[in-house]
Amino acid sequence: MDFVSVLRLIIYVAYVLVIIGTMLIVISENRNPIRTLAWILILNFIPVFGLILYYVLGQDTQRKKYFKKRGAKHTYSIPKSESLCRNKDKVPDSCHDLVKLLEPSECSDVLYGSDVEIMTTGERKFAALIDDLKNAKHHIHMEYFLFNKDETGKEIKQILMAKAAEGVEVRFIYENVANITVRPKFYYEMEKSGVMVCPFMKMSLPRIRRTINYRNHRKVVVIDGKIGYIGGMNIGDEYAKDPNWRDTHLRIKGQGVLGLQAHFLNDWSSSGEKTVENKREYFPEQKIYSNNLMQIASGGPDSPYSNLLHAAIRIIVESQQYIYIQTPYFLPTDALFHALYAAAAAGVDVRLMVSAKSDTAYIDPAMHSYYEDLLEAGMRIYEHQTKFIHAKTMVSDDYVSVIGSTNMDFRSFEASFEINCYMYDADIALQNKAIFFEDLKGCKEIVLEEWVKRPGWKKLLESFLRLFAPLM
Repeated sequence: MDFVSVLRLIIYVAYVLVIIGTMLIVISENRNPIRTLAWILILNFIPVFGLILYYVLGQDTQRKKYFKKRGAKHTYSIPKSESLCRNKDKVPDSCHDLVKLLEPSECSDVLYGSDVEIMTTGERKFAALIDDLKNAKHHIHMEYFLFNKDETGKEIKQILMAKAAEGVEVRFIYENVANITVRPKFYYEMEKSGVMVCPFMKMSLPRIRRTINYRNHRKVVVIDGKIGYIGGMNIGDEYAKDPNWRDTHLRIKGQGVLGLQAHFLNDWSSSGEKTVENKREYFPEQKIYSNNLMQIASGGPDSPYSNLLHAAIRIIVESQQYIYIQTPYFLPTDALFHALYAAAAAGVDVRLMVSAKSDTAYIDPAMHSYYEDLLEAGMRIYEHQTKFIHAKTMVSDDYVSVIGSTNMDFRSFEASFEINCYMYDADIALQNKAIFFEDLKGCKEIVLEEWVKRPGWKKLLESFLRLFAPLM
């Protein structure tokens, strides 16, 4: 053999050893078997790209250590008062387990008496938000997964800059990767006007795997510690103006704002910014507007356990009458899938609403792979024919409601930083339920007898893409 042939052989053997070694590492990490299988398939079918992808998105041996250190910077909690401590006593017995499950999460105290407006159109959300921002007196705290540099984004940006110039404290956290097309000049102009701007995780070569894989999907606004926003709408024209974009957001006044404030300030400090002083100014006394009870709970790779996933499962298994879900992406973990299956099989009215066509083509077949088994169990699945359902909502038994940023998929439950509002209130639940039924008017129900007749090639494609669902 000549030198070139020997060199090729050495490179080939080294390459094969690297692939095999990587597979062994994947297996030894004792992940979810489906996730492990997905990585092994990628490494087999597209080895070169697979190695790069695994390095960027898969392996991060320092993740736990890094996020433990990051979580140590969470120094804010909701100031305790006698009335706040008694809030938990108002929770009915049927919700005690869910409340207890969420309480170990940071800043997840039970909050009483909030005024809650459920907003289902971008027109209403942005009209209210712009008005509230313009009336801010002391501070504006804002973090968004997407802050587009379109007409809507520029309008919000100008308001933030104007308020900062007036002397209002404006803090703004942005997600690095999701806004990668936004040039530094966009943020520099904000900083120049006095807005304090910070990426959720700073982009650097040593951190590139964490920065790309673990994204801040939260959407939070706090104004003067008295008005708060949480939900599914980002900042952008499609959320504000597109009539075919269906989303849900909350505007909150009262104690619920305290929870949003604590979560924002912890995100601010853990992102590397200076701790905010004069804490009391950010947690003012709140009026009591109603009998509403709520918890603001966040989740992410820095959480000690998968609290948002466990909460979803708990709500499903505790449902006695019904559970209605809206989500843009339905790629459930095994535990969530079996909880839905068991509830439907037990006679609970379980309904799922998604879009007939999502904004990500390869996700749709993977979603469809879950339908047949759930339909057989008795679950009802609806696809909206004209609108993209971007809302992330749950409502159960005319009492429990969830609205936030969390999708029903692996990424939201395992890799993204998310935040949800859990509400224990009959009036809110009935509003949520009515919204679900209003949206049903534009939906087509998936019927099992027709669904099983779809072409064999579609079933094969769905089954194949389902293998990669944990990585989507």
